[in-house]
Amino acid sequence: MTGPETSAALVPSQDGGMRLADNAALIVIDVQQGFDDPAWGPRDNPDAEANIGRLAAAWADASRPVVLVRHDSRTPGSPLAPGRPGNALKPVVAGVTHDLFVTKHVNSAFYGDPDLDAWLRSQGISELVVCGIQTNMCVETTARMAGNLGYRVIVPLDATHTFDLEGPGGLRLAAADLATATAVNLAGGGFAEVVTTADVLDG
Repeated sequence: MTGPETSAALVPSQDGGMRLADNAALIVIDVQQGFDDPAWGPRDNPDAEANIGRLAAAWADASRPVVLVRHDSRTPGSPLAPGRPGNALKPVVAGVTHDLFVTKHVNSAFYGDPDLDAWLRSQGISELVVCGIQTNMCVETTARMAGNLGYRVIVPLDATHTFDLEGPGGLRLAAADLATATAVNLAGGGFAEVVTTADVLDG
């Protein structure tokens, strides 16, 4: 089974690192305890949280801006609903010093509160590194919208994860295949550069 690390859609930089602006923002999407609920089904990439933690630590060390995003679900019974334990951030990011905290109830962090686009522009930020949960849902949607809004978007795919998903007529895709599809969609569609955590940290 092909995982994010081996996807042909990953595009490591030619010189072993990436050149990022000093104020490139790390956007951490929905790293919430509710995603540990077994009801989500099988997941991919068990290293996602560790890689997210590595990115957060690097951003702190470099005094680069960090945006934390939390999904406040309006779906009845959702483990991500406000007031439920699963709404809380996972320990790997719960204590991260951040410059902005966005709450949302849809896929894109750009439709949250406060206004992410307005804040980024007010800070003169044009480059975003997007990571978190779920790869093919809120991470991909946020990255697509960021690309449409004119930002340079970098997605370290191994700092994301998702779950198996069933579609119409019983059609089902494994989490790793969905992650590969996200990589192809984002890179092939020109929305984002899809790389690894190591590429970002070596930049």
